[in-house]
Amino acid sequence: MSSGFGARLYQSQQLKQEMKINPRLYQAMELLYMPLLDLQQRLKAELEENPFLEMAEADVTDEVELDEEGRDDPADEVDWEEILLDGFDAGGRRQEFEAREYLQPTAVETSDLRDHLTEQLHMLDVSEREKRLGEEIIGNVSDEGLLTCTLEEVLEALNPWVAELHQEAMAQAERIEDDEARAAEIAEIEREFAPYTLEEAERMLAVLQGFEPAGVAARDLRESILIQLRARGEDDTLAYRIVDEYFDDLLNHRFHDIARALGVRPLEVQEAADGIARLDPKPGLQYSAEPERYIVPDLVVEKIDGDYMVFANDTSLPRLRLSQSYREVAADRDAFKGENKEFITRKLNSANWMIQAIEQRRQTMLKVMNFIVDRQREFFEKGVQYLKPLTLREVAEHIDMHESTVSRVTNEKYVQTPRGVFPLKFFFSSGLSTTSGDDISARGVRDKIRKLIEDEDPKKPLTDQKIVELLKDDGVKIARRTVAKYRDQLGILPARMRKRV
Repeated sequence: MSSGFGARLYQSQQLKQEMKINPRLYQAMELLYMPLLDLQQRLKAELEENPFLEMAEADVTDEVELDEEGRDDPADEVDWEEILLDGFDAGGRRQEFEAREYLQPTAVETSDLRDHLTEQLHMLDVSEREKRLGEEIIGNVSDEGLLTCTLEEVLEALNPWVAELHQEAMAQAERIEDDEARAAEIAEIEREFAPYTLEEAERMLAVLQGFEPAGVAARDLRESILIQLRARGEDDTLAYRIVDEYFDDLLNHRFHDIARALGVRPLEVQEAADGIARLDPKPGLQYSAEPERYIVPDLVVEKIDGDYMVFANDTSLPRLRLSQSYREVAADRDAFKGENKEFITRKLNSANWMIQAIEQRRQTMLKVMNFIVDRQREFFEKGVQYLKPLTLREVAEHIDMHESTVSRVTNEKYVQTPRGVFPLKFFFSSGLSTTSGDDISARGVRDKIRKLIEDEDPKKPLTDQKIVELLKDDGVKIARRTVAKYRDQLGILPARMRKRV
């Protein structure tokens, strides 16, 4: 009998409940997620790919049922609507799907800032060596237009590559038999592929900083503004001197200190600062490669006879119905055999499913928006300050759907209202209490803060504590730190930096 451990095989039984989801359910979730423009493209593609689908008038509806010979396997028929409205609870795969993001179509052949700068560089009468250095610097310019590293770091990356080019060129030159020609070639190589110096980089950077748009290739915001002022012929002005010598004081609105140092009136400093503020802090974004994005409202809210009515803005969508000619093919028992049967069954069921899924998407969106309109009626009547707090969970519970479904319905969707076009997410926010016991939307409170600051005396701007007191007088209970947070979210500076002289 041998000692030691050997490999042993075991058998065990385990009960495991697993739900396999039909791929169509994932497609249904994608349809809910898609904005209107993307859905248009999807439906056009379906019309091209599925011969059982055709365009129909808006008031035409078609349903078709297949008998036992024309149906898919009953085990394959899943009640996707029930699962969808129950939140698509499919175990581990649900998390996998929710992590997916619907990608917008990407524009091709777009020209970004670096392309624009490179084109200008190639139009100059410069040597290949200078072009090589210029292109390396351009490659380190951010989309906003600023140089993202030091010139020393540019050279640290470029010179090793130049050394490799030097070595390759020298190896070729050594093969030249004529001594005089070989010497001339080596001398040219030494000039062309010598390590770049910081002085060369400084000169090339100065050239690039003269390109359009004005302010690009600057090493920081201060340099970018100085470049823009020079491009405007304002390098002998008070504004230029303030940026050049007192930039930190300018950023902190210490206008009296600047005025005292320069021997001018504070009002002159204020006026110069106003002019500086009109310059572009991110000039490179003028050449952003991001394609324009068009917003088409998915829903429309109109006030009719005193009531707010919700409509689906889907008139631009292809209206689908089952093709009559292919239905006749499906009814032909002789054709409904073998491979033909499999093809017809698959395409016909797919067409049926697509028509139902689009209608389900439409009805779900209408349910969600109708509840929003009922809840936020005061907003439609009086404005953003009357928004009430609202969460996805509240909507989901009211219309008997899962919260994740409501989230998908509201994501990237827009509604046209008498007060303008808004994303559906606009109507959702947390709330604050009022002295009357009611709740007010955080978005409404932010708008109140914005209005208070817009109406303040610029010579005596409202402090965060003063805003707390004014809101309290208006019935809103809020902490000073919350006011500061909302003010920051609105992009509004503190009182000391808003003060005018």
